[in-house]
Amino acid sequence: MTLNDMLRRTAIRLPNKTFLHWVDKDRLLTYGEAVEATEKVAGALWELGVRKGDRVGIFAHNGLDYIMAMFGAYRIGAISCHINVLQAEDVAYFAQNATPKVLIYTHDMFPVIDKNRAAMPSIEHYLCMDGEQEGAQDWNAVVAAAGKAPEVEVTADDGAHLSYTSGSSGAPKGALLAHGPTARASHCIAERLQITSSDVTLAATSPASSYGLVANLLPSIHRGATMGLLSRWNMSNAYDDMENRGVTIFPANPLLFDELLTECRSRGKKPSALRVCPSGGAPVPLDLKKAFIDELGVFLVESYGQSELGGFVGLGYPKRESGEQLTAIGPPLPDKEVRIMDENDREVPNGEPGEMCIRGGFMMGYWHMPEKTAEALRNGWLHTGDMGRMDAEGYIHMLGRWSERIVSNGTVIFPRSMEEGLFAHPAVQYAAVIGTSDEGAGELPKAIVSLNQGQTASSEELLAHCIELLGKAKSPVSVEIIDEMPMTPTGKIGRAQLQAREKEA
Repeated sequence: MTLNDMLRRTAIRLPNKTFLHWVDKDRLLTYGEAVEATEKVAGALWELGVRKGDRVGIFAHNGLDYIMAMFGAYRIGAISCHINVLQAEDVAYFAQNATPKVLIYTHDMFPVIDKNRAAMPSIEHYLCMDGEQEGAQDWNAVVAAAGKAPEVEVTADDGAHLSYTSGSSGAPKGALLAHGPTARASHCIAERLQITSSDVTLAATSPASSYGLVANLLPSIHRGATMGLLSRWNMSNAYDDMENRGVTIFPANPLLFDELLTECRSRGKKPSALRVCPSGGAPVPLDLKKAFIDELGVFLVESYGQSELGGFVGLGYPKRESGEQLTAIGPPLPDKEVRIMDENDREVPNGEPGEMCIRGGFMMGYWHMPEKTAEALRNGWLHTGDMGRMDAEGYIHMLGRWSERIVSNGTVIFPRSMEEGLFAHPAVQYAAVIGTSDEGAGELPKAIVSLNQGQTASSEELLAHCIELLGKAKSPVSVEIIDEMPMTPTGKIGRAQLQAREKEA
């Protein structure tokens, strides 16, 4: 099955069902209309010279036209390449890597495009979604005037989507996802979250993030749910939309869930229909999980995935968990085999830590990076670079990235438990534990935190809190408070920036 097959099949069953609701502009599109729009976009791209295997760059805010551009590209076998608007200054890097033939963008990206135009020689056509600009055609006019694209054979094994990594630990890499494995993953995610055609979602994350693709858009299409789109995030407006449209599923990250909890407390209730919130991008503090189920009656379901997957390594169930499963990221999904392996690619005994490795349903490779691809896809397994353990019930427990490990006095320390301990303090907004050089120990764990607005706490207070919770041996040796935590465009803490900052210091 291809991603366009998913859309067409749902349109056959539910042609008049609302597929997309663009909240900012109050525009609706049914599944039947979405298929018609896809055909028009495919015709426009074909007339611009886009052919099977070519890349179509999309550099835009969330919106209905964004989604249709994706599916129009899929229809003729082209590969959609998404550039996050939060990484606007790096647009030339992405264009030089993906070499798109066309670039579709929103008008506010013009200054950075114009500045970098000479550094993006592969782009033959610039198309502005908001009307004609200097050097760019009006996207809507081009689509409206287009004829029908010819039928192009697109199979489950063909590339569909160039998904860039967050760049939290180095330069972003473009993971090429094929239609078939990504469609299968969407089916499994829809099953795990119990999505039906009666569900209504709200998309807070950009389609430039693979999380937005596999946690919201594709599972919704598979089941015929209605997806809402917000171009720009505002918590108060999002809450109102959830209430007005009867949103049942809200996929986001821990930062937005913390904002939602605060909004619910201020209003004295949750959005009435909300039932489940899948979380990705960062570990979920235990207190936040508990607050969602105990105060709101909403399941905050943790997930773990990568841009390289087109799906998840693990995903929780929308149910109340207890014991060690409460802090887990959930069990694997049936489209992927997950094993915990040592540095020699041997499976470790159950319960012991190792690298999470996946077989079945992952990327075709990194775009134009054969050495990186060979390193990640060794012996038929995708090596995630993330450490974890599997418990007796088959739930996966995330420990941290191998690159984040701290070796202190010969002992390997992973930061997650310390970070969760700091998160449990009510003043802490973000926490990251990194290694700082020490002549005797090699490295020592140092915590860097930012505080919630209006909250105060001292470094000594936070360190004492951590020691009381975890014990001195399992706590950082120091805590530094900074005004603002560096973040990647996908909502992860910018550890590379923190480590560079520490080296400079």
